[in-house]
Amino acid sequence: MSPLKRVAYFFGLPIVLIVLWWALSFGSTNFFVPKPFELAQTLWTTWIGERFFEDVLPSLGRLAVGLLFAIGLGIVLGLLIGSTRWLRNLLEPMLEFFRAIPPPVLVPLLMLLIGVNDSMKVAVIISGAIWPVLLNTVEGVRAVDSVLNDSCRSYGIRGFARIRYFVLPAVTPQIMAGVRQSLSIGLILMVISEMFASSSGLGFTIVQFQRNFAIPEMWSGIVVLGLIGLGLALIFQFVERRVLHWYHGLKEITHDS
Repeated sequence: MSPLKRVAYFFGLPIVLIVLWWALSFGSTNFFVPKPFELAQTLWTTWIGERFFEDVLPSLGRLAVGLLFAIGLGIVLGLLIGSTRWLRNLLEPMLEFFRAIPPPVLVPLLMLLIGVNDSMKVAVIISGAIWPVLLNTVEGVRAVDSVLNDSCRSYGIRGFARIRYFVLPAVTPQIMAGVRQSLSIGLILMVISEMFASSSGLGFTIVQFQRNFAIPEMWSGIVVLGLIGLGLALIFQFVERRVLHWYHGLKEITHDS
């Protein structure tokens, strides 16, 4: 696909939606739905300045730390559990139990155990974002090719070398699929964690705008969250293309043949 066509696909639908939004809100006096130009002005005046450093950057920092810990722990524990049959059979019921608990209900408990601080907010993000990576890694390890697995044993490839050169490359597509889900879950939990007993952050600020009937400012905060989600998706696509370049190349060859 040519670069011009990529740009057209990327911006085409958003431009159409904005034009449709402008047309539907033209002449409207609805207080709860701002016009596109008004929202753009509010977005600039509200978030470009002091509030960006006081609310947006701290939120992004907590999100980054939570996601890094969730992804790292999910991969390590997933490789360990998936590679050890008795450990997988032992932990599987408990994993399914804790996975079924919605992370937002853990916020009051974590507030009591950890306190109302940044560590609590990071722990909330980890508690939900770890599961897609962990479970995808476990299933990926379980699904490795048995013939290749036997070949590794025959050639004496064991321990860390087996994980590094055989298991990890085989499960990387499943891991990346789990990471994609974890990014959106982490963003949601970042906002939720900041809505409880917090004095800063995107979630706290958006709630304050809503309570004070600052409707355009509230909408602008929602747009900022959407832009952060878009940025995470673009970063993920960039990283995935480089980590899985061999995988996408193989799919293209298979598709062409």
